[in-house]
Amino acid sequence: MTDCSQGEFVNQVVFVTGTASGIGRAQAKAFLQAGAQVFGMDRQSDFSAQFATFEGRFSGFVGDVAKKEDCVAAVKNCLANFGKIDILLNTAGKLDAYKPLLETDDALWQEILTTNLNSIYYITKAVLPILLKTKGTVINMCSIASLVAGGGGISYTSSKHAIAGFTKQLALDYAEDVHVVGIAPGAIQTPMNAADFAGEGEMAAWVASETPVKRWAQPEEVADLTLFLASSKARYLQGNIVPIDGGWLLK
Repeated sequence: MTDCSQGEFVNQVVFVTGTASGIGRAQAKAFLQAGAQVFGMDRQSDFSAQFATFEGRFSGFVGDVAKKEDCVAAVKNCLANFGKIDILLNTAGKLDAYKPLLETDDALWQEILTTNLNSIYYITKAVLPILLKTKGTVINMCSIASLVAGGGGISYTSSKHAIAGFTKQLALDYAEDVHVVGIAPGAIQTPMNAADFAGEGEMAAWVASETPVKRWAQPEEVADLTLFLASSKARYLQGNIVPIDGGWLLK
């Protein structure tokens, strides 16, 4: 954990989507360990049990980020529990099995765009009036697929490029009052990438070999970056998409 997190997040309220596993879970735990109050949102009905040791500082809401009504209800629930929101982490997302256009049907396209992009629109629009009052922070989960092709299929790459654009425009429009940045992970070992490790893990081994540092990262590494980006030390970063990719984008 970075030194900048010590004490700075005490009594701050962090809203995290995709909290049940992977990067979202790691982010939630990192902020809880740094003294924050955390509100988590996920579709998994039992995910709050993972945070039982932080009783009183964690509250969970079971809902689908792809549904506007669930997003609005989650924000209201967070305010009822904690009274404010200081940091919004739009982390929830879904892969598309790397399918190219001719293998992508309308249902998959809509599912990926709705889960990855529409969710950020719904949540951020509901939270922004609060963040304007708290001079808060928004951190969107982009991807190397926000910057180059090859990090996903046509649906995923399109959605992540759009999230990068959303991040930059939001950052410009509200620069005086809200701190907005994006994170662009490369190969992070999470349940979302479980298929790469299936069988003898040939795909996972190939990805590691293609990454200049020759390994996958763990979700906690992204969480540590998130702590820094949400801190006062990173406040002059505005609209930047920060890669954490083991050098993938150097190629």
